[in-house]
Amino acid sequence: MFLRKKNANLPDYGQRDLITLANPKSPISEQYRTIRTNLEFTSIGQKLQMITVTSASNGEGKSTTAANLAVVYAQLGKRVLLIDCDLRKPTAHFTFKTSAHAGLSTILVGRIPLDRAIQKTDVARLSLLAAGPIPPNPTELVASERMTQLLEDVRADYDIVILDAPPMMQVADARLLANVSDGTILVIGCENSDRQLVLKAKEQLERTGTHMLGLVLNKRPSSGRRTYYAYE
Repeated sequence: MFLRKKNANLPDYGQRDLITLANPKSPISEQYRTIRTNLEFTSIGQKLQMITVTSASNGEGKSTTAANLAVVYAQLGKRVLLIDCDLRKPTAHFTFKTSAHAGLSTILVGRIPLDRAIQKTDVARLSLLAAGPIPPNPTELVASERMTQLLEDVRADYDIVILDAPPMMQVADARLLANVSDGTILVIGCENSDRQLVLKAKEQLERTGTHMLGLVLNKRPSSGRRTYYAYE
């Protein structure tokens, strides 16, 4: 049984525009490309196909980071799949203005096959697996054998798979996902993060044995100085 979420399939067109699409020459967009480049360098000699993106708590920008990272990988020519693994507060379908009727949750309970749930986005080479209807047992679904098989299956079809995971300090889902991915990014909201929670989240991620790819500082106030170039 799924929990109905009011207007879950209605996109919010005004609040979730991606900077890498709306203003690809901006300094912030360049920062996302820098993250992509740094990931490429840090993974030399290592497999880096599946990346988990999480944060210590809500509202730090992990979903925005995951979506923009997916866009810049697709812009590099990679075949990219973004999976919204936040089965409690999904947002990726809003961001990419796709349907929320089917997705990860409906696959994991056997209602729909994987190939029918994956949706194309307006970004070339970028596909989305939305979270689907909110289930009553998200952690059990994420920990299931069917989830393990799903992640193995998508590795065969995509160059890069990005997992938008729930916050670390509230549920166990992110630790489960970090454990099966090739590396994890921890997003820190400079305006609203709790230092102790961030340290605990990092410690818990390291205990999973995941490859910590790095920390992304989000919502950092601008210094007012122009320190990046934007080529016309």
